[in-house]
Amino acid sequence: MACRISELVIDVADPERLAAFWSEVLGYTEIGREDDGSIEIGPPDAGFGGPQPTLVLSPSSAPRAGKLPLHIDVNATDRDQDAELERLLALGARRADVGQSGNEGWHVLADPEGNEFCLLRRRLQPL
Repeated sequence: MACRISELVIDVADPERLAAFWSEVLGYTEIGREDDGSIEIGPPDAGFGGPQPTLVLSPSSAPRAGKLPLHIDVNATDRDQDAELERLLALGARRADVGQSGNEGWHVLADPEGNEFCLLRRRLQPL
């Protein structure tokens, strides 16, 4: 037996804003809300426990100190990397500099709250 990642919990200042952003990026929908203001988003047909992990955007007022120790990598499923980069930037992502050389096969971006994530080059098959 082994474990599987079922959900990723991210502390954010504005769960509504980040839920909307990440839902557009990943093609997810809202699947639940908690009394503490957390919003869970996930694949529209699978939800929690499916082949992809859900994201729980949990409200936090704690200041972020430096680069996150964990980040999300994404891959396009229906377009090339350049077209997906333009889509993500139009959704509100912005380029981030974490010391990369510029010769990498990925783009380092930040979501609307500054959480870094990477857009990788390889296109993946949709689930």
